[in-house]
Amino acid sequence: MIKVFVFMDALGWKQVEKYGFLTDLLPYRRRIEMQFGYSCTAIPTILTGKRPNEHGHLAFYDYAPDKSPFRKMKWLAPFLRPKSFWRRGRVRHQLSRLIKRLYGFTGYFQLYGVPVERLPKLDYCEKKDLFVPGGLAPVKNLADVWKAQGQRYLISNWRLSEEENFRIATETFRKGTVDRAFVYSAAFDAMQHDNVGNDEVLKPKVEKYADSIRALHAALVEGGRPFELTVFSDHGMTPLRGTADVPAALAKTGLVWGEDYASAIDSTMARFWWLKDGSEVKVKSAMSGLPGRWLTDDEMRHHGIWREDHKFGDAIFLADAGVQFAPSDMGVKPLNGMHGFDPADEDSYACWLSTVPVPDGVSRVCDYFRVMTAP
Repeated sequence: MIKVFVFMDALGWKQVEKYGFLTDLLPYRRRIEMQFGYSCTAIPTILTGKRPNEHGHLAFYDYAPDKSPFRKMKWLAPFLRPKSFWRRGRVRHQLSRLIKRLYGFTGYFQLYGVPVERLPKLDYCEKKDLFVPGGLAPVKNLADVWKAQGQRYLISNWRLSEEENFRIATETFRKGTVDRAFVYSAAFDAMQHDNVGNDEVLKPKVEKYADSIRALHAALVEGGRPFELTVFSDHGMTPLRGTADVPAALAKTGLVWGEDYASAIDSTMARFWWLKDGSEVKVKSAMSGLPGRWLTDDEMRHHGIWREDHKFGDAIFLADAGVQFAPSDMGVKPLNGMHGFDPADEDSYACWLSTVPVPDGVSRVCDYFRVMTAP
């Protein structure tokens, strides 16, 4: 029996329903609750079946001066002038490539909009390739388990284009030389960020994906072995409904980053660490007028993002659905669509689509791993 799992980043339940995606080929369907966070949270969750409090990945950057791989970069601070130069997109892209090479990171790495002068006090979570054996050690990932099971497996190379990954998978299935496969398709996420709600752009792309899945199915039939084919996603996409300027609010407090408090401001959540007494009251007062709310400890436990060591922050402020923090550590301008809001938001739900009935208990992204690693 060949079991094939196709991960389509950002193919949300609303898009699946709207476009009637592969209703004939994949009749068994279920709406899935998104994990809390972004793709940098979703992928480790899918690959381990664990939640962020266990696999350690919620957002790319955390305040951790004692663990920062960039500590030596503090000596460069006097030379990082003017700041406007180091915030240019092309400069940051090239600097990201240089840092990745110098530090030997094998995973995905980007500076995005993180101030370079803050790097010596920040840790980065995705230093290793998550998809290979040992990529999420000490937690076992999909490659670890399939290897231990003695499965002949295919896991797509995330560095290749999705067209190439689909081609490789199609040829492999036609030969019938694998028992398990994880096919990764990431481009729809970027397209939705720019074009969420634009049917003229998205519908043809969804139809093209449908053709690619049909080609995989045909190759599996041609391979002559019994098979199961499942398509799943990690989240949907929420249209832009407004912005909020967190750095401007924080500037009014008079507090100093790295001395009084620390922060990591993503597109939809701002995480804080309190370094001196009184900083929490001032920051929360400054944030009180922004569209969002502070997560309670019970909510963080529910979403699997509470940790005793406060790795992910002492407090997290979550934006209202559709509101993006701009500027943020992810960039200066908002995108037309974003994910990373409350998993209960109607635009956030992911999907599970299959040729076989959906197994009992599959309702969240963290449930996928159990199905993928079943004998």
